[in-house]
Amino acid sequence: MMPVVPALAVLAVAGTFATAVCAQSPDRQIKYRQGILQGMGWHMGVLGAMAKGERPYDKDTAARSARFVHELAEMPWDGFGPGSDSGAPTKAKPEIWKEKAKFDKLGQDLRVETAKLASAAGNGLDALKAAVGATGKACSNCHDDFRAK
Repeated sequence: MMPVVPALAVLAVAGTFATAVCAQSPDRQIKYRQGILQGMGWHMGVLGAMAKGERPYDKDTAARSARFVHELAEMPWDGFGPGSDSGAPTKAKPEIWKEKAKFDKLGQDLRVETAKLASAAGNGLDALKAAVGATGKACSNCHDDFRAK
C-alpha cells in the first residue's frame, strides 16, 4: 500500500497540472487547436495527392502521414474549452458549444476513420484511396456544421 504522504503529493501535483491545463486562455486554446488541425491538413494533403495520382504512391510515406493524422486526431479537442469561441481569429462556429454532443460525436467519428486510415495507408493505393475518402468525409461532416467558410 502506498504511504499517505507520497500519495497526497502525487495528487497535489496532478491537480495542479490539471488546473494549469484547463486554465489556458481562449487565445492559447484557439492557437493550439489550429496548429494541430493545420498539421492534420498537411498530412491529409500528402495522402490526398497520392490518392488523386498527383504524387506517386509510396507506402512508407503514406503510412507515416496516416499515422500522424490519426495521432493528431486525438488532440485538438482540448482546444475547444469554455471561452474559446472567441479571442484569436477563429473559424469555429458558436454551434460547437451549443451542440456539444453532436460536435463530440463527429470528433469520435473522425478518430474512428483516422484509425482505419492508419491501418490501410501502407496497404496499396486502392486501400489508401478508400480510407482517404472516408476520412475526408468525416472531416467535412464536422466542417459543414461547425466551421465558418
